Amino acid sequence: MIVQKTREEIELMRESALIVSKTLGMIASEIKPGVTTLQLDKMAETFIRDHGAVPGFLGLYGCPSTLLTSVNDQVVHGLPTNKPIEEGDIVSVDCGALKNEFYGDHAYTFEIGEVAEETRKLLQVTKESLYVGIREFRLGNRVEDVGYAIQKYTEGHGYGVVRELVGHGLGRKMHEDPEMPNYGKRGRGKLFIEGMVVAIEPMINMGTKNIKQLKDGWTIVTRDGKPSAHFEHDVALIDGKPELLSTYAYIYKALGIESDEENEFRREPLTV
Repeated sequence: MIVQKTREEIELMRESALIVSKTLGMIASEIKPGVTTLQLDKMAETFIRDHGAVPGFLGLYGCPSTLLTSVNDQVVHGLPTNKPIEEGDIVSVDCGALKNEFYGDHAYTFEIGEVAEETRKLLQVTKESLYVGIREFRLGNRVEDVGYAIQKYTEGHGYGVVRELVGHGLGRKMHEDPEMPNYGKRGRGKLFIEGMVVAIEPMINMGTKNIKQLKDGWTIVTRDGKPSAHFEHDVALIDGKPELLSTYAYIYKALGIESDEENEFRREPLTV
């Protein structure tokens, strides 16, 4: 059952989402060749606690870390390790925070130094597909309208859309109804309702859509060993339209990137 949120609850969720956004902005300043994902994980835990929240992933379903860090062919759920990040890697950083009894859940795939052009294109298309999907999150549409839009856009570029892993409703629980797949058929699935909040998160592979899980019980990798990208935003349905609760603005500020990609999904400008 979809849990509707009041405007007040949505504003509390925005606080949680922005703590995650700020954490990812801090990570953007620190992630570079020679740094380990375990070091980033410790930084993130300290940062989240210093901002009056608790890590949303740590301990959830037995998760041993604050961040899930997926490198190159790792799709999602990569556990932080002591292996240094290398020039040319891509690293998906997925992070959650719990504040005021509500969760934020947000992800970005970082380029480390000079990345292969075909890999950079994968990241660009995957992030674009996130916003393509968000545009379909509006009153009168259904769950698979979002998935269809993401699938059409990314498969149109020749990429594989992961089937086994999906976005989700978000609130007092990390995972609420409805599941939000990145594939589907128009007009199918649960009807969107005012006040719902979802995490939309395309997980797109350069090659095959097929994946497998590593022996650690967490890390998901592509079956063909080709790179995978992952981007995620928290979105509320307000006045029938999608409203971003999370932002990449802190990441972009750290990296010196100018972008207006989020403006259409905000009633008021965000000041960072």
